[in-house]
Amino acid sequence: MPVHPWHSLTAQEVSAELHTDALTGLSEGEARQRLAQFGPNRLREERREPIWEEFLEELRQPMILLLLFTGVLYSIWGGLEDALTIFGVILTLVGVEVWNEYRAKKAIGALRKLAEPTAPVRRGGRYVEVPTEEVVPGDVILLQAGRRVPADGRLLTAYGLAADESALTGESVPVEKEGDLLLPEGAALAERRNLVFAGTTITRGRGSALLIATGIATELGRVAELAREIEEPLTPLQKAMNELSRWLVWLALGFSITVPLLAWLLTGQSLKEALLTGLSLAFATIPEEMPIIITMVLALGAYRLSQRRAIVKRLRAVETLGAVTVIVTDKTGTITENRMTVTRLAPPDLARKLLEIGVLCNSVVVNGGESGSGPQRGDPLEVALLDAAREAGLGVATLREAYPLLAEFSFDNTRKRMSALYERDGGRWVAVKGAPEAVLARCTHLWTKEDLRPLSDTDREQALAKAVCWASEGLRVLAFAEKSAPDGRLSQDDAESNLAFVGLAGLADPPRPEAGAAITACRSAGIRPIMVTGDHPLTARAVAIQVGLGEDEGMLTGPELDALSDAELWEAVGRVSLFARATPEHKLRIVRALHERGERVAVTGDGINDAPALAAADVGVAMGETGTDVAREAADIVLADDNFATIMRAVEEGRVLFANLKKGVGYYLACKVALISATLLPVLLRVPVPFAPVQIILMELFMDLAASATFVAEPAEPGLMQRPPRDPQGRFMDRAVVNGILSSAAGLFAAVSVAYLATWFSTRDLARAQTMAFVSWLLGHVFLALNLRSDRELFFRMGFFTNRLMTIWAYVTAVFVLFATLVPRVNTVLRTVPLSLADWALATCLALVGAFWIEVRKVLAWRRYRKEFSKQ
Repeated sequence: MPVHPWHSLTAQEVSAELHTDALTGLSEGEARQRLAQFGPNRLREERREPIWEEFLEELRQPMILLLLFTGVLYSIWGGLEDALTIFGVILTLVGVEVWNEYRAKKAIGALRKLAEPTAPVRRGGRYVEVPTEEVVPGDVILLQAGRRVPADGRLLTAYGLAADESALTGESVPVEKEGDLLLPEGAALAERRNLVFAGTTITRGRGSALLIATGIATELGRVAELAREIEEPLTPLQKAMNELSRWLVWLALGFSITVPLLAWLLTGQSLKEALLTGLSLAFATIPEEMPIIITMVLALGAYRLSQRRAIVKRLRAVETLGAVTVIVTDKTGTITENRMTVTRLAPPDLARKLLEIGVLCNSVVVNGGESGSGPQRGDPLEVALLDAAREAGLGVATLREAYPLLAEFSFDNTRKRMSALYERDGGRWVAVKGAPEAVLARCTHLWTKEDLRPLSDTDREQALAKAVCWASEGLRVLAFAEKSAPDGRLSQDDAESNLAFVGLAGLADPPRPEAGAAITACRSAGIRPIMVTGDHPLTARAVAIQVGLGEDEGMLTGPELDALSDAELWEAVGRVSLFARATPEHKLRIVRALHERGERVAVTGDGINDAPALAAADVGVAMGETGTDVAREAADIVLADDNFATIMRAVEEGRVLFANLKKGVGYYLACKVALISATLLPVLLRVPVPFAPVQIILMELFMDLAASATFVAEPAEPGLMQRPPRDPQGRFMDRAVVNGILSSAAGLFAAVSVAYLATWFSTRDLARAQTMAFVSWLLGHVFLALNLRSDRELFFRMGFFTNRLMTIWAYVTAVFVLFATLVPRVNTVLRTVPLSLADWALATCLALVGAFWIEVRKVLAWRRYRKEFSKQ
């Protein structure tokens, strides 16, 4: 498409040039054709790595190269069967790693798709939400405050519209936009006030635009070739595990050198065999999988969260969720259903006039065009006003068509009102709606059934008293006013002064049915809920009591917050759980005060001004249904349903993920410690090493499968949400985890050592003794994994089949053990021999005792806990 000086063309000329009807937009078929012609609306094409490249990349990993080197040595010093076995294990291990990585990437890719921003586009006369990547030149888009502009566009309409273009021009002040302007071709980029640009944000007002360029053809695309994807930074846990892994690598390498060296010097093992043993031990004991395990658990956990309607944008939120101690939540849409209905109008004699103002001072877009009928898009409060007008017999479409909109001043949390300027009956007319105290403060006159008269202090007090009465019943109360306006340009202050008060509307927004149970669950989990709302204090109190939040807690209003010093606020947030008539600035101040008290805070928000609080929170949670693009961008998690219960489900999932991560890492390291110990002890006793090198490699395969795949699927333990949040400052490898690793490793080490040494000293048959050690280790590490599924719950209470993935892995391991010992050809390759029934009984019993002695520890720990609890 040729580049035009679009800012010097009228909107009609741009529509003709792009072959688009500005009223109906493109058809779906035409949009698909243009998407194929111009390509996706992104700045760089995403390259998908083929599976064979991932496979080769995995083969180049240091540990895999080490194993390949071991296979080459086997092919030189051993036989063809040994080499084929090693290379078979290599292919299996690489396949497992590529599969795990594929699962994680697929999960993250699915999340990105879910979290991808959308744009409201007029297609076939209806507004629909499409991914920003699918908008095309010629699309008509809706511009709303808080939303990011998806591509460059020529304005069709603009009502009080302003855009933050600092990302493109460096101009820090929002730029006022006008659709009717015609500018010279040489106008500078920053002066093109009839255009909107990709990557900028609408700060106030509304309008529509015809897209003129997408992707790299936009001004943003010309300024910089920016990557569509930003590399996810390492989370604190990932960084800690990387550091731990580097430390453990040197420890494992030390043992991998020491054990074969001692075996060569003390037991007479050949140098070749000692070298192969050392290489195999290095491969099996170096914890190279640990960072991968953590990344996969976080990624798959984030995907599981998305299935529970909580879309994770940043992985750090997954590990932080389980440590949240306070949730600062909105009321509307989060605690309540955000399904408003007009239930009261006062005075009744002016109901029609009230509803007319509600229709015209209203930014809802109705599908089918500005004047059509059908699904409505916008604030639920404003949707409720349109519905009430229709029920009263008012023609919403006719009313909107009758009066041209000249200017609009959007609602904000400081003014707490909205106003619109219309051309009406040959003159100009202003309609205003907002919070009763905010509207009444700008009124000088009062409409009655008979006439217009001055507004007295008594009138004002009566109106406010009625608003207070309705608010105490849980209603959202709006005030309406209007006036005739003189010709000429009106500022916001001019439009909203000397108004004539018309009346009040009461809207009901019932609490969500699940909100009360979610608040109770929140407290049971040791998390304190705090509600911060811009609503009237009595409305906030009524809703809070209905969901069990505000019966005992105190309440502060925005003006009262302003009067508190930082020290006084620090004290107040420790006891007050309800804040009304609060602005986003108040919410940010509350979050900071909670942080000073050492709390870990999750914050919900949906507006432009909520972005600072969302960014300051430990976990920022944006509303997916009603949230602005700015809020979603600042947040770590986006709720697909704006529901407080979903936040609690996300917290529960976060706790499950962190608990499973600890179990998986604990098991993984316990197996490493057990393997090193079981190999070192015989050498110190001047006995041959208990495993052949090929056996060590196979043991690593089964160990990695369990640690990296099966623990991820472990369901939540009973009582998990009745425990207090974990200490976010606590070390991952704390004393309890280290003690658990050592005690678990001790049991497996003891089982393998007794099986091996008893057989060796009684028979002096190395192949038989190594087979006993091999079988005991494989069975023992399966029993250990089953046991470590919970650090509190006894195994028989958990149920064997509740983790299907682990059950399948256990069965496969058991079948492999039988296959490895009973098939003659396999015996030769794996250096095993058939075992007698007595041998099987001994190996199985030792493996059971070595793993399940920990059940005794669980019982003793539970009794100790009950004893301490009873003392309290």
